[in-house]
Amino acid sequence: MSDTIIAVTMLWGFVFIYSVAASIDFGAGFWSMIYRDREQTKATQIANRYLSPSWEVTNVFIVLIVIALVTFFPGATYTLGTVLIIPGSLILLLLLLRSAFLVFSHVVEDYRKMMSIVSGITGILIPALLISVLPITQGGFITLENGYEQLQLLRLFSSPHEYMFIGIAITSTLFLSSLLLADFSNVLGEREAFLIYRRDARIVGPITILLAIAVVITMSNEATWIYTNLRSHTGWLVASAGFFLLSYASLFGTSKRKGWLSLPRLATIAAIIQYLLASYAYGVSHLPYLVYPNVTIESGFTHPNNFRAMFIVYIVGFAILTPGFIYFWRLFMNDTTEAKKS
Repeated sequence: MSDTIIAVTMLWGFVFIYSVAASIDFGAGFWSMIYRDREQTKATQIANRYLSPSWEVTNVFIVLIVIALVTFFPGATYTLGTVLIIPGSLILLLLLLRSAFLVFSHVVEDYRKMMSIVSGITGILIPALLISVLPITQGGFITLENGYEQLQLLRLFSSPHEYMFIGIAITSTLFLSSLLLADFSNVLGEREAFLIYRRDARIVGPITILLAIAVVITMSNEATWIYTNLRSHTGWLVASAGFFLLSYASLFGTSKRKGWLSLPRLATIAAIIQYLLASYAYGVSHLPYLVYPNVTIESGFTHPNNFRAMFIVYIVGFAILTPGFIYFWRLFMNDTTEAKKS
């Protein structure tokens, strides 16, 4: 395996982990806002319980993505940094606003309602803006003017392909978050909250699949090169669809068992595997381009010596961080006594 493949695989891994973790985090904020005024259920408390510790961990991976991109693919960083200056700045402002309210809401009680609203709205807007990076990298929206690369925003936001991506980003956020919150509610023994989030997942799941199909259809017209490559990886997409069916079918079970053998946990794990397979098919189809047609993984790659040094640093860093992540997850999902106090 070449250095470039190792580097892009590591970058893809960071992006995937952040995509799943952030989707659940942002979605939890949205559900907290939606169910805030429904005093008869604990849906909001459970969403806030997840939201409180998770956003700090989630932000670790967005930092890793930026650092990996800069150190491994400086050529791509220059292009993306230039064309994404406006949407990137909006994303940073929304993240800053959301983080500020999440912090202050724990100190000043008066901020709690506003935190719920801000977290809910930004939980939809941030994924919608983040997903816009994908159609931009597929080509057709970047022009060269006076020697500088320019993003054609008007062309981007008049493209049906862009809105299909935005749609699937929003529904995926709601689907994954409702699955994990249903699982979390089941662990806590909160039956009513579990039924609410399971119902939400049942509603949003099919919409997500329909939008995924719509993304592929619009891709055939606006990004023919990647659509052609994607067709050669149909097996991965079929497997992804199979895991979605497993996840969705698990939402109709009646088992009350908790832990790793519970149906809500099975639904969550199957959905994550579904996204893993689909994102792998998309990522492989995108190669060798990082930004079509200007930047490939070879042309944007750093010096080999720099890559090897940074690769060792990442391995050591993850050897230190991984036990902490595992401990955090076990503490968070299994400590029902502390969770019920929240």
